[in-house]
Amino acid sequence: MDQFPIIDPHFHLWDLDNNYYPWLSDGVKPSAFGDYTAINRTYLIEDFLADARNQKLVKAVHLDVGYDPSDPAGETRWLQAVADKHGFPHGIVGYADLRKKDVGDLLDEHMQYANFRGIRQSMNFHPDPAKTYLTEAEVSRTPEWRRGFRELARRGLSFDLQLYYWQMEEFLELAGDFPDVQIILNHTGMQVDGPEHFEGWCKGMKTLSQAPNVACKISGLGMGNSTWSTEEIRPYVEEAIAAFGVERCMFASNFPVDRLFSSYDAIFNAFKEITKSYAEDERKALFHDNAVRYYRL
Repeated sequence: MDQFPIIDPHFHLWDLDNNYYPWLSDGVKPSAFGDYTAINRTYLIEDFLADARNQKLVKAVHLDVGYDPSDPAGETRWLQAVADKHGFPHGIVGYADLRKKDVGDLLDEHMQYANFRGIRQSMNFHPDPAKTYLTEAEVSRTPEWRRGFRELARRGLSFDLQLYYWQMEEFLELAGDFPDVQIILNHTGMQVDGPEHFEGWCKGMKTLSQAPNVACKISGLGMGNSTWSTEEIRPYVEEAIAAFGVERCMFASNFPVDRLFSSYDAIFNAFKEITKSYAEDERKALFHDNAVRYYRL
C-alpha cells in the first residue's frame, strides 16, 4: 500500500508487572468488545511499534486505559517517562472523574507532564451491563459533572468523548454550552450493536457534527467482529466523513484492543483503500495533519 507519514491518535499501553489496571489485573470481565483474554498481558511501547512497523508511523497519542483509579495521574507520569525514553507517545490523554469536587487539582497534576493534552471519561451508557461505563444516564447534564467540565475549559484542555449514538443529542448540547472546549469523538461513535443500528447511528453522527468544536476519530469499526472487511466498514467511514467533513476526521488504530480482531496493517490499509480516490491534501489531513491540530503535536 502507498506509504506516507501517519499519526495514530488512539492507542494504549499497559504494564501489568508494575502498574494496576482493574479491568486487566483483576481478571477478564464482560465488556463491550467481548472476550479480551488474548490481550490480557503486558503491552509496552516496543510491542506497539512492532505492530506498526510496516506503516510509516511518525507520532501517536495515548488514551487512558483504566489505570489505578486511586492515582489517575500515575498513568500520565508513567507515560511521560516512556515518551522521554522512547519518543512515543507524543500526546497523552489521561483520566479524570469530572464529578469530583477536587478535579481541578487532578488536572493540574496531569498538566505537570509535557505531553499531556486532555482527558477522557468514558460516557457510554447502555442497558446491557457489559456495555455500560456509567451507572446512570445523562451524567453530563448534572451540575457536578458540568462544574468539572468547566475546569477543562479554564485550562485549555481537550475532552475525548466515548459514547453510543443515542447519546449524541445530549453531547451536542454540551458542545454548544462549551464552544471553547475541543471535543474529540472516539471510535466513530462506538457502533457495537450491529448493522441494524446503522440508520440510527447515521442520524446521531449528523446530529453531533452540528457542533463545530467536535471532531471525529474513525476507529474501532472492527470491534467485536474478527471477520470484518474493508467493504463492511466502508459505509461507516464514508458516513462519518460526510457528517464531519475531512477537516474534522482522523484515522486511528485503537491498538491493542483492536488486535483482538485484526492486524495494525489491516486497519490502516483498509483506510488507505477506502480513501484511495481522495485528493492528496485530504488524505494527509485524515492520516496526519488533523491529529497534529487537534492534539497540538
